[in-house]
Amino acid sequence: MKKMNYKVIDKETYYRKGVFRHFTEDCKCSTSITSRIDVTELVTHSKNTGTKFYVNFLYILSKVMNSREDYRMGYLWQTDELICYDVINPTQYVFHEDTETCTPVYTKYDEDYEKFYAAALLDVEEAKKTREYGLDIVNHPNWFDASFISWLSYDSLHLELPDGNLYFAPIINWGKYREENGRLVMPVTVRLNHAIADGYLVANVFRLLEQEIKSFMKL
Repeated sequence: MKKMNYKVIDKETYYRKGVFRHFTEDCKCSTSITSRIDVTELVTHSKNTGTKFYVNFLYILSKVMNSREDYRMGYLWQTDELICYDVINPTQYVFHEDTETCTPVYTKYDEDYEKFYAAALLDVEEAKKTREYGLDIVNHPNWFDASFISWLSYDSLHLELPDGNLYFAPIINWGKYREENGRLVMPVTVRLNHAIADGYLVANVFRLLEQEIKSFMKL
């Protein structure tokens, strides 16, 4: 495994100590919420600037997921340590029409929008050259899943992981935006392990997304 920058969390002083113990020992499970967010301004901005809406949203999502420690947690099973990464990066995906398969795309998060945007485009183009699945979790422990379901504007999505697997990385999905009452809304699904996140922290992602979209308009 490549060396990643992280700090070890003292489980005895961890502010979610009781919840963490319960959902790692008694009831191993995840929590997820699907909700629609208003992306009207972001769609308009993307068209006006000639930039890709998908990459713009990926940048905003990555910024949100790096905004607080609760979303950057990890677990080292070898040493039974709860950790918090300095940075987490999005694993996006390329869909190959000819094989109807996907290739993971590892894009490093950069708070500098211009750098992130350019890197994301290059990473996608490179991934288009292969048809290999190429998922490499061992060498990318601080990456989170960011998957665009481009074929559907869905109402709900549920992703199951084995209860015994203490997988703390966020898993984010989003679908096509659609018009509702004159606005463009997009379904987003946020999944986090219940040991490190409850309903408040999951719901907070949607509030932060809408907040960051407004901030993005000022760039």
